[in-house]
Amino acid sequence: MEEKRGSERNTANTFCERLGIGFVLLFVALIGLVFVNIIAGSTSLSLSEVFDGLTNAQSPHRVIVMDVRMVRIVPAILLGGALALSGFLLQTFFANPIAGPFILGISSGAKLVLSVTMIAFLSRGIAVNSVALIAASFVGAMLAMGFVLAISYKVRRMSMLIICGVMIGYICSAVTEFVIRFADDSNIVKLHDWAMGSFASIKWDNVIVITAVVLPALVLTFLMSKPIGAYQLGEVYARNMGVNIRMFRIALILLSGVLSACVTAFAGPISFVGVAVPHLMRRLFKTAKPIVMIPACFLGGAVFCLACDLIARTAFAPNELSISSVTAVFGAPIVILVMLRRQKEGGR
Repeated sequence: MEEKRGSERNTANTFCERLGIGFVLLFVALIGLVFVNIIAGSTSLSLSEVFDGLTNAQSPHRVIVMDVRMVRIVPAILLGGALALSGFLLQTFFANPIAGPFILGISSGAKLVLSVTMIAFLSRGIAVNSVALIAASFVGAMLAMGFVLAISYKVRRMSMLIICGVMIGYICSAVTEFVIRFADDSNIVKLHDWAMGSFASIKWDNVIVITAVVLPALVLTFLMSKPIGAYQLGEVYARNMGVNIRMFRIALILLSGVLSACVTAFAGPISFVGVAVPHLMRRLFKTAKPIVMIPACFLGGAVFCLACDLIARTAFAPNELSISSVTAVFGAPIVILVMLRRQKEGGR
């Protein structure tokens, strides 16, 4: 009996140590990447110049530090975390580690409706505010999610569902490209850069809206940790634990839709983050418990997007890559490894 208790105690201590090490690594990586993203660029800054730009409103470095770099660092953190968290919620909903807003075509659906909305407004000389951007993206995300859900009732194999989601994404992207290419207004043509994914066009006013959307969604998701954990063990178990399955599913869809819509509205579609990061966090922490995975995915998504944005800005400076191109380079191999591992284990 004592040996069993000692073994359980050692297991608990090991788990706590792993959690501590994991979160420390994520925080250190996050802070380090913030500093590197501020310093690095077409114009390199020293630490003293960065400090001067942060603290002195009259500093000649103020514009570079605050209005060029910090204004994309903060949304990269928030939107990267939101995208990873959205992927975690979708993977929970479909019980599949390959599910994600980009792979299932949800981001592409949001991009399509948002592009049509922006073109309809801009062609009439009407400015589109942040609330309208998020609303249009949310509608597109929900429409794409509706198609995916309809297919899921007809197709039981998850591999076929993923393929259908990819096809939906291609269709939405093709229609979006067609609409943007044949737009007349020069400002609308610039939507092509946004459609490739970028944090470059985000302003401080947008950051306020992003914060007001993402942080409450993060808190609500964290408060749902217990029912999410029960749902991971099966619908029957969750129902026996008192979880209202119908309302729970609706909450997962809405939260995931809001998070992915917010990302698409301000940064465009960003690929593979929602799939790769939750898998990486499960490997890092050796657990799928929501109370661990929710903050881990948010921090991991922030670190992943900051690192990819740094590469996008500096790899071929002064030319800039799309953030989606860089995330695909690092995220796609992870998805392939997950699929190979599931195939090896006999999963479908």
